[in-house]
Amino acid sequence: MRCVASDSFPSKDDILRFIADEREAGREVGKREIARAFSLPQGGRIRLKQMLREIEAESAAGGKPRRGRGDGLPPVLLLDITGRDRDGELVAAPADWDEASGAPPAIHVSMPRKPMPGSPVPGVGDRVLAKLHARGEGYEARAIKIIAKQRPAVIGVYRAYPQGGGRVEPVDKKALGKELLIQSGDENGAEDGDLVTVALHRAGSGRAGFGLPRGRVKERLGSVKTEKAVSLIAIHAHGIPHEFSAGALAEAEAVRAATLKGREDWRALALLTIDPADAKDHDDAVHAVPDEDPNNQGGFVLTVAIADVGAYVRAGSALDREALERGNSVYFPDRVVPMLPERISNDLCSLVPHKDRPALAVRITIAGDGRKLRHSFHRIMMRSAAKLSYQQAQAAIDGAPDAVTGPLLEPVLKPLWAAYGALVNARGERQPLELDLPERKLALDREGRVIRVDIPERLDAHRLIEECMILANVCAAESLDRALSGLMYRVHDEPSIEKMRGLSEVLASIGQKLPKAGALQPALFNRILASVKGTEHEPFINEVVLRSQAQALYSPENLGHFGLNLRKYAHFTSPIRRYADLIVHRALITHLKLGSDGLPPDISRKELVKIGEQISASERRAMAAERETIDRLVAYFLADQVGATFTGRIAGVTKSGLFVKLAQTGADGFVPASTIGADYYAFDEATHSLTGMRTGESFRLGDSVNVKLVEAQPVAGALRFEIVSEGRSGKPLRSRPSGFISKSRADRSPGKGQFRAGRSGPGRRR
Repeated sequence: MRCVASDSFPSKDDILRFIADEREAGREVGKREIARAFSLPQGGRIRLKQMLREIEAESAAGGKPRRGRGDGLPPVLLLDITGRDRDGELVAAPADWDEASGAPPAIHVSMPRKPMPGSPVPGVGDRVLAKLHARGEGYEARAIKIIAKQRPAVIGVYRAYPQGGGRVEPVDKKALGKELLIQSGDENGAEDGDLVTVALHRAGSGRAGFGLPRGRVKERLGSVKTEKAVSLIAIHAHGIPHEFSAGALAEAEAVRAATLKGREDWRALALLTIDPADAKDHDDAVHAVPDEDPNNQGGFVLTVAIADVGAYVRAGSALDREALERGNSVYFPDRVVPMLPERISNDLCSLVPHKDRPALAVRITIAGDGRKLRHSFHRIMMRSAAKLSYQQAQAAIDGAPDAVTGPLLEPVLKPLWAAYGALVNARGERQPLELDLPERKLALDREGRVIRVDIPERLDAHRLIEECMILANVCAAESLDRALSGLMYRVHDEPSIEKMRGLSEVLASIGQKLPKAGALQPALFNRILASVKGTEHEPFINEVVLRSQAQALYSPENLGHFGLNLRKYAHFTSPIRRYADLIVHRALITHLKLGSDGLPPDISRKELVKIGEQISASERRAMAAERETIDRLVAYFLADQVGATFTGRIAGVTKSGLFVKLAQTGADGFVPASTIGADYYAFDEATHSLTGMRTGESFRLGDSVNVKLVEAQPVAGALRFEIVSEGRSGKPLRSRPSGFISKSRADRSPGKGQFRAGRSGPGRRR
């Protein structure tokens, strides 16, 4: 592009317009290109350089928008994306609007259906340089460049000053590192002890006394004295979308219940849902009968029916965009942040008893030894015969049926358990990874307070549903893999060499060796787990083996599922709570010609790659938020037990101290090395231990210990312990290694400094 030279120097608007046009055309632009386009003399380039610096500064600080022709907005402008409208479209406002000019005009940010690689994809809270076009009474904007990404909300506890204003103690001190000063007038109604979100004042607006940055309270989340605020910390800290757009809610309310048109009528089939007792939605149902085919004696016909979410959530709709942004539902002890509005998840798509519900079902024929012989998918209308809890179904099989399960025991439950017995045989042949990692379940009262921490018993009813869902997922992956259709695999790569080396070192510390022969298979890890079964090392080694595994994720590229020992695997069974499953449903509908509401025909592999990355990140975000919330609630539960003694196990060893996991609650806490015994302690990386240089006493990874709770910080989810039991006996160290700890308990008592509870490793989801 060549601009017409003029006697006057180009304005900032002229330069911004030129930059926008060049970038829109896919061309790189710098000082040389600008000078050439405006035919600037050599001397004018110094002035151009200064002007570009001013533009950059205004972009960072948010200069006031300059008026263009007709008193409108200029064609290129710095915008802040403020939210979404009723239809789910992004809306924006000028970055620094002069309120004396009245309300800013409406600006809608257009999003290309297929963004080009490297093109900016803005979100709510971002600051963007955008090109504007008039649209009705307002403007349509297209992002040219993201100037500043949305900062995670600063969340903390407000501490009021008597004279007005106060300070905010951030929940995550690693993110900010300092308290924030809230001046009088910036409290936004916050009271002492409130959990709040804070907007930082812009850089350059001045610092508070004592070097503290200033902020303004944006939102009160509730009193930190109540446990109900705990899950809100995680929601805001991780930026989890928790309020549906008006457009998505309107679509959900407008949806009409699906009819029999285009569906098979399976309402007479006695499908059952078996879920946790407190489940609010039911998206999978099962049924099994002996196979009547004489060529498959001892075999079964297993049916798995899954809620047909695709019938209500169409690709490209506001509901669909919202579901993709969330990626999955997030489950906290006191609340659920659903992927879809309750009208969809808890009503139209919940397979409640005796109600007609649309479903996508797979009918699977298995042999007597559990091998899958064939399968077929069907779009059906079903009617659940009963809603059972795991405990209720198990009790019936164990000889204690109730009024609901009694009539179902012989015709429905016993054939289902017989089919499960066959699947167990096939699982034994496949040899997936057999980790034994009991999960904590928090029991809360009506006020959201923890009253106890349970480790629920693992029942055959749990395993039955798990095996049925795994087999249904395999069927979906195989059907779509053969069709080469758009598919989102659930992939789990084998452990890395570095992880295996670390596992080998840990095993050596307890006198075990990692077998070196043969290919890397789950059976290898199962042999390790079997070797410590029933010993003091069993819980610890299960945790270490878990940490050695790769992170499972979503991808259109099939890498297989190492943990399940399956070559083809996709998530199909929970489209109410996972966007990946919804993609698989749509792909099946398209491939099997089961309707017109399947996967868009023009969706590309690049788009699937991007979606896979997005929902994998959403899953990791949800896992972190769920885990942190449990840590905080357990810390609340233990806060009034400071001084009490607990039994635990060393789950991590570092130069600075020990991480200990309590046996009863599973809570994690830290023991500073400076508080261990009256000795100097050195860290031995090879044995994962801290060893006293004078006494030879050592504390190793996996050791059982007794600890005293010294301090609890519930908001941070942090606990600090002190070792009260003796360590292992050993030989004194001859020399002082580089990792020795130079303070003993005799020299210094435990301080009250900030600390963060360690984790023994994130959970994994299959």
